[in-house]
Amino acid sequence: MTSMSRARVARRIAAGAAYGGGGIGLAGAAVAGLVLAEVRLARRQVGNGSSPRVPHAEGTYGRAFLTPGVPPLRFTLLGDSTAAGQGVHRAGQTPGALLASGLAAVAERPVELRNVAQPGAQSDDLDRQVALVLADPDRVPDVCVIMIGANDVTHRMPPTRSVRHLSAAVRRLRTAGAEVVVGTCPDLGTIEPVQQPLRWLARRASRQLAAAQTIGVVGQGGRTVSLGDLLGPEFAANPRELFGPDHYHPSAEGYATAAMAVLPTVCAALGLWPAEEERPDASRHEGFLPVARAAAEAAAEGGTEVAAAMPAGPRGPWALLKRRRRRPLAAEPVDEPVGKTPGGASGTITRMD
Repeated sequence: MTSMSRARVARRIAAGAAYGGGGIGLAGAAVAGLVLAEVRLARRQVGNGSSPRVPHAEGTYGRAFLTPGVPPLRFTLLGDSTAAGQGVHRAGQTPGALLASGLAAVAERPVELRNVAQPGAQSDDLDRQVALVLADPDRVPDVCVIMIGANDVTHRMPPTRSVRHLSAAVRRLRTAGAEVVVGTCPDLGTIEPVQQPLRWLARRASRQLAAAQTIGVVGQGGRTVSLGDLLGPEFAANPRELFGPDHYHPSAEGYATAAMAVLPTVCAALGLWPAEEERPDASRHEGFLPVARAAAEAAAEGGTEVAAAMPAGPRGPWALLKRRRRRPLAAEPVDEPVGKTPGGASGTITRMD
């Protein structure tokens, strides 16, 4: 599918989400019989060998930056098993720990991590998760990262419904005062047990949803980072290294790759990135585009950021498309216990190289 075609589909999905339209099918009924056997086979294979346990990584990161009278930055993750960190065994390998430690290093300030993500969650669970996050109005996060969408595709949630739930979550968090960064739907066409033609359909559905998610999120004042194709080539070339033991969730190296892409956008959302890096770099093919076109281009290239740029014009709202340089994180974090979070979880400090 071309970028322009993907942009048209994304606009239709986002419009349906905004105005309460019905579902727009990502795969026609005519192919259902063709892929049924593939779906059953993939479901039997994906997830075998995986433990449902998710490492507990909540706590305060960046102890070296503790300053009397200066509260930690509050950072919260929402979403599904990818946000939770399923597939790795140590807290320091989860995306939450990697992002919190990286943010602490850039901000030179402690970061308090909370994670309400739920393995298996679809976008309709975000309402519950946001309610947990905003339960205490005195502890609204400074920044939230949401990773969601894969289960919406595999469970065939109508994309209009998926985007509607995500947009509502972003709107509630932004209204409460939190910055929001969304890692859009990953490329499910890279999952090793999935064969053709399901692989092609999964990739197409993933990218369509990711583009529509971007339109919805940017419209509510959030930013997105495409995870779709970010890990795709690396997963395909190194599936044993970048997939976890269940061949579905990322390994420690896969999560580190994703965290490296998301961290610059989290920092930029908090005003922590150098001002000169906020200007579009023509040599990196960055610039201002209609939001639907920016969303489509981002869906096709992992690690691409999209943020609102200017009021709507004759061609609709515009966005800034950025391809930020990734900052390396420690490949093997060193965990140091800090104490207990209000929920009783042990915290860690993860230092960057």
